[in-house]
Amino acid sequence: MSNKTFYITTPIYYPSDNLHIGHAYTTVAADTAARYKRMRGYDVMFLTGSDEHGQKIERKAKSEGLTPIQYVDGIVANFKHLWEKMLITNDDFIRTSEDRHIKVVQQIFQNIYDKGDIYKSEYEGRYCTPCETFWMDRQLDEGKCPDCGREVELLKEESYFFRMSKYADQLLKYIETNPDFIQPKARRNEMISFIKQGLEDLCVSRTTFDWGIPVPIDDNHVIYVWFDALTNYISAIGYLDDPETFNRYWPADIHLVGKDIVRFHTIIWPIILLAADIPLPKEVFGHGWLLLEGGKMSKSKGNVVDPLILIDKYGVDAVRYFLLREMPYGNDGSYSEGALVHRINMDLANDLGNLLSRTTAMINKFCDGKIPEPSSMQDEDTELFDLAARIPGEVEELLEKMEMAGSLAKIWELVNKSNKYIEDMAPWSLAKNPDTKARLGTVMYNLAEVIRIVAVLCTPYMPTLPNKIYQQLGISDNKEIHGWDSAKKWGSIPYGVEINRGESIFPRIQPEEAEVVQEKADSKPKQAPTEEAANLIDISEFAKVELKIAEITVADKIEKTDKLLKLKVSLGIEERTVVAGIAKHYEPDELLGKKVVLVTNLVPATLRGITSQGMILAASKGKKLSLLTVEKDVPVGSKVK
Repeated sequence: MSNKTFYITTPIYYPSDNLHIGHAYTTVAADTAARYKRMRGYDVMFLTGSDEHGQKIERKAKSEGLTPIQYVDGIVANFKHLWEKMLITNDDFIRTSEDRHIKVVQQIFQNIYDKGDIYKSEYEGRYCTPCETFWMDRQLDEGKCPDCGREVELLKEESYFFRMSKYADQLLKYIETNPDFIQPKARRNEMISFIKQGLEDLCVSRTTFDWGIPVPIDDNHVIYVWFDALTNYISAIGYLDDPETFNRYWPADIHLVGKDIVRFHTIIWPIILLAADIPLPKEVFGHGWLLLEGGKMSKSKGNVVDPLILIDKYGVDAVRYFLLREMPYGNDGSYSEGALVHRINMDLANDLGNLLSRTTAMINKFCDGKIPEPSSMQDEDTELFDLAARIPGEVEELLEKMEMAGSLAKIWELVNKSNKYIEDMAPWSLAKNPDTKARLGTVMYNLAEVIRIVAVLCTPYMPTLPNKIYQQLGISDNKEIHGWDSAKKWGSIPYGVEINRGESIFPRIQPEEAEVVQEKADSKPKQAPTEEAANLIDISEFAKVELKIAEITVADKIEKTDKLLKLKVSLGIEERTVVAGIAKHYEPDELLGKKVVLVTNLVPATLRGITSQGMILAASKGKKLSLLTVEKDVPVGSKVK
């Protein structure tokens, strides 16, 4: 067994209803990290599960004429079915109704009580049942829950309280001396600010419902859901009865959670661990939300997207790719079926699928269906080789930081460079001349090898894709060149291997209304490009750029630079930070309220320590520069076509 361990967790999901595509993102991202670590030789523990207790579940079950356990059994079965369909490789699935979990929660409660850090008192205040969260009046947003915006109930009952406030300074010191503990940095800053405002002692028991873990010292109380749920991360790895496993994997390497529950995982959970004298996890990563045009997906709003339907329609690899590619690092992503189809058509069908199809077709036609032996490299080959040598390390660096979208963008740099290499090398021309046969062999070998490397790098993200590629390249049985480290070894694909050219790995999806137009376009004879047309692009290339109307809401100068401004721009459902080099042309105040055109699907860049999430379009000539604005009053977030 490997000495290198990696323990990653998702939140345990609440079985009030079936899961949606936002939950699927979290689990797919965790699965990708787990698969990557396994490829690197780590002993991985990947945990997910279900958080089954609480008043909301008790009420939901009663409304359907079921006991709570009958109700959650059905929903949890659906959870597991979804993870199977999404090819999730979790090593364990923890349910908070299991005995192995219940006894750990009760023991932790007892230990902290014996220490004097849990005491009985009376609670009177506001409670949000959907969020299972208590709130002080000062924390409410116009009298409603600040997290979900729904009505809260006024509760008054005897409860046990956990002395959170006692550990505030200790936790704050830990966060400040361990800068990687809360990621991304923006979440860390939010949590530091929250702690400095002062922590209230936490109500950790309830008496108004029965569906929960009994308090070990008082059968009239059940343990409050967050104290119960968070403990799953240690109950699943044998905290009480399997010290060898517990010591092997704890502390966890990453708790991957949505940004709405970062506070529970970076304040309540660490303080429970501090009080119980258990080491803290190494990192809590709070990712953004996957938004619809109408805002955040929510079971209660009924605006959720069922990932099972998408998998059946488009395939699991395509859905996984979209989720990972669309979610910017630490920020919110957006979902629409149109955007999903666009990613499939552009990235998977046009870029990767076309690269494999063209390469195997040319090997069949020009090289008798066998991967040819390469000869000496030329400058153009070295450029491709250098990129192929660099990309695996850059992908590793980004994956280690959970930058899924950025790491996929790196892989696609290699895909796109290879497509350009085909155009530059023109193998069809080399095939016409017997004197360039050796050169043709080198070009075709290089293409086959780079496709192999891309397949290896894609393995954690799209599990069924690599073998489809290996089959077409004729290397399915060459397991030694499928591993992660083989992506760093140029020249691993054997020459002389017979390929098995097959169907397109990602067939292009045609919207019904475009089928006839496309058919006509495809029937037109192809002509060699003229010199004037060399820089022309077709509509599909232009469509890759996502342009939206944004309103500038904040504009500030950046210290120690006379060129850059830090802007906050509104897109309606989200706000972004953009660094723009326009300080010599605009004063900050004159920008406020301007509606501009923003490129929204650029990979975020860091300038002067600030993450810029897009690019504002401007026209310039000489020393003059003018932002592109809209003539009429168009709503922010509108697409520019």
